[in-house]
Amino acid sequence: MSEQIEHVKCLIIGSGPAGYTAAIYAARADLKPVMYQGLQPGGQLTITTEVENFPGYPQGTHGPQMMEDFKAQAERFGTDIRWGLVTSVDFTGPVHKVVVDEKTTITADSVIIATGASAKWLGLPSEQRLNGFGVSACAVCDGFFFKGQDVAIVGAGDTAAEEATYLAKLCTKVYMIVRKGEMRASKAMQHRVLNTPNIEVIFNTETKEIVGDKTVEGAILVNNKGEERRINVTGFFVAIGHQPNTQIFKGWLDMDETGYIKTIPGSSKTNIPGVFATGDAQDHIYRQAVTAAGSGCMGALDAERYLADKGIH
Repeated sequence: MSEQIEHVKCLIIGSGPAGYTAAIYAARADLKPVMYQGLQPGGQLTITTEVENFPGYPQGTHGPQMMEDFKAQAERFGTDIRWGLVTSVDFTGPVHKVVVDEKTTITADSVIIATGASAKWLGLPSEQRLNGFGVSACAVCDGFFFKGQDVAIVGAGDTAAEEATYLAKLCTKVYMIVRKGEMRASKAMQHRVLNTPNIEVIFNTETKEIVGDKTVEGAILVNNKGEERRINVTGFFVAIGHQPNTQIFKGWLDMDETGYIKTIPGSSKTNIPGVFATGDAQDHIYRQAVTAAGSGCMGALDAERYLADKGIH
């Protein structure tokens, strides 16, 4: 079979808030963007139920519905949105080569990366089953729904400590489950956690199971002596880190030690001219839908300027 090759002016890889916003701006600038949606069309928001902190939705909305709205807006301006997963890239020349589903080759004058990140999970079947029904990987997104309730959070780093103190302001009680005998968080963050009266840190402990039929009702914990205990909670937060979905760009783009793509400060530019990184693929600090959307806008504007400078119309 002969290899299919297609040339596009602007290719967008990924389809969360960053990808769709980049598409809206790129399409309105007549860059005729082509978007490949990837493994999780709509990104992490499609596994979020309520979204109440995105401006313009005074009554709140559902994550999947919000992504449908973003998609419809991108399509309205002419974005060519396709199913498909980018499986490899070649950024050697001025024209960037991208292979989709190991069979279709796309050459692109500019590439906007919006592949996002995925939360790391504990790997329990009960965690998967109750995801979105009391189990969450984002305290800032979902903590509000557990106001005045008892919750648990798993993790030992700065993010877990920060989220535990955030939850402590909203919730009656926060159990912080730490696998080892100490936290990995900075001393300042540990100090904050240990001085918050309604946070109980449970060291040397892992989660055996999350309990609940339709929603979270509790968790069974087991310590390093094999002793089990049950805690009654209605919310269960996992804060053991995120993994940026950037593996296919390794060796081409500059990244930090965890795989987040490095961009030139104040821009979406990477170390490869014409390749731009947006959203959670390059942001390990804020990781919100609204900041991802903002960086998607930056990516499209940077791509538009790059193409104009190159005289590509």
